[in-house]
Amino acid sequence: MLFMAFRIALRALGRNKLRSFLTMLGIIIGVGAVIAMVAIGEGAKALVKQQIASLGTNLLIILPGTVTVGGARTGLGGRQSLTDTDAKAIMSQIPIVTGASPVLRQVQQVIGGEQNWSTPVQGVAPEFQQIREWKMADGRFISQADIDSTAKVALIGQTVAYNLFGDENPIGSVIRIKKIPFQIVGVLDIKGQSSSGTDQDDTVMVPYTTMMKRVMGVTYIQQITVAAASADLTEQAKNQITLLLRERHRIRPGMDDDFMIRNLSDIAEAASNSATVMAILLGSIASVSLLVGGIGIMNIMLVSVTERTREIGIRMAVGARSRDILLQFIVEALVMAAIGGALGIGIGIASSDVIHRLMEWPVIVRPDVVLIAILVSGGVGIFFGFYPAKKAAHLDPIDALRYE
Repeated sequence: MLFMAFRIALRALGRNKLRSFLTMLGIIIGVGAVIAMVAIGEGAKALVKQQIASLGTNLLIILPGTVTVGGARTGLGGRQSLTDTDAKAIMSQIPIVTGASPVLRQVQQVIGGEQNWSTPVQGVAPEFQQIREWKMADGRFISQADIDSTAKVALIGQTVAYNLFGDENPIGSVIRIKKIPFQIVGVLDIKGQSSSGTDQDDTVMVPYTTMMKRVMGVTYIQQITVAAASADLTEQAKNQITLLLRERHRIRPGMDDDFMIRNLSDIAEAASNSATVMAILLGSIASVSLLVGGIGIMNIMLVSVTERTREIGIRMAVGARSRDILLQFIVEALVMAAIGGALGIGIGIASSDVIHRLMEWPVIVRPDVVLIAILVSGGVGIFFGFYPAKKAAHLDPIDALRYE
């Protein structure tokens, strides 16, 4: 019986091919839009997670605090309250901290051979590599011996390497920072953009002691980058660091901290939540097309019931029951929605690929979303086809036979 209903449904749709296609178009567009929009949203989520992972979700950034002068508060860094001994104390006295590195940063004009390039120069400790999980493309990272001797050695990122040396191997070459010669001992591996869009490969790194004494001429550090044992322990590490620094800086109870600690896991969670909301929003907007497509199916099925009233009467006269008529029209609506859904899935996947190739935007087509799209398109056909089918099933056979 069900097989016969499918045959009748295909024959009925085949009689009005253009009308059937235009009816299915709403489902095709709806399913395709849902798959493409969700793929774009999932790609955005993956991109955000990748960018955050490049920073590290277990990181804490300690910055110097503010100072009030004449009633006006300066921004962060107004009070230079951090020293490299603070970083050493954090590393040695807090067990759940796996790494702590002083960091100084200043934009400088770097000269290499006949080329020059303006780039951020960072002073860091050997622990910085493990904290940021930054691999080397060539050469070595800064060593403790470099720190102790304030060595004039440097690491360069991929962007700096390309702009100063092109395709040449820069290891062993000399660059000048504020007329001071630094020998390149390592090239950093590609890190990509940060979550804020900053090129992380556009950097030069030198020992932080060299940065303090030779480049900047200061006795303080601008920040301390800390890695907790895991992302779950960052809040606990933050609390312990706060207590330690308050004690080291002799801050009495009730007084404000002279430092600020930023938890990157909170930033990561906020960014991930924003990407999730965007993905849901895109999918919800695209789902409206499915509703429009379902209404189109209901409209055409009602027209079909009116056009085939006499046919329904003949079927009833030769023994067809109301449930047979009901099944016939539900199957027709289901077939229409299923074909539209299948075409929509193909168009959605193809559109995602086109967007990825033309706009270089990451897209992820999730198999579960495709499965849901199939189920939803079938559900739309049954839901919006039920009323026309019910109307057809309850026609009076005598009135149907008289219908012109």
